[in-house]
Amino acid sequence: MDVYQRLGIRTDVAVTEQVVLDHLQRDRGRLRATTLGGHEIRIFLERGKPLLVGEILQSECGKNIQVVGADEPVTTAYAADWQTFSRACYHLGNRHVKLQIASADGERWLRITPDHVLEEMLGLLGLTLESECAVFVPESGAYSGGHGHASSHSHSHDHSHGHSNNADAAHEHHHH
Repeated sequence: MDVYQRLGIRTDVAVTEQVVLDHLQRDRGRLRATTLGGHEIRIFLERGKPLLVGEILQSECGKNIQVVGADEPVTTAYAADWQTFSRACYHLGNRHVKLQIASADGERWLRITPDHVLEEMLGLLGLTLESECAVFVPESGAYSGGHGHASSHSHSHDHSHGHSNNADAAHEHHHH
C-alpha cells in the first residue's frame, strides 16, 4: 500500500488501519512500515514535516491509516519549580536537544531520549529523573511553522535593532 496524502488529525473519517511509529520514523518523509493489521505500507510524503501522533494518512486505494506513537526508551525529568524547569529547558535548548515539554496538575516535566551526559546535567540542575518507555513527541521548534528546519524563505526586517548593519559604523572606535 502506497501513501502519498496526509489528511491531518481528523475525527470525521473512518480509520481502517493504524501504524505505530517512533519519533525518528515520524520525522522521515519516506519509509516502509507494517500496520497493526499486518499490511506493509510505503510512505512517500514531503520531507521536513514530521508526522503527528493521531494524524490520518490516506493510501492510494483509499484506506485511512492513523499514526500511533510507539513507546520508546526515554528519560523524563521532573522539576519542583518553574525556575528549575526553565533553566533545564534553556540548557537543553542551547544544545539543540530534541525535547518534549509538558505541565499538568501542577507538575512540570520534560522528556528526552536517554543520554547520560544530559541526564547528569539535569540532575545537577535539581530535576528528578525517571527512565521509562513512553511515546516521545518532541517540540517542533519555534521556527518550524510547517516549513521544516531549513526553510528557504526570508522574513523582512523593517524595524531597527538598535545597531547598524554597516560593518564600519558598527566597529567605530572613539578616542578621547
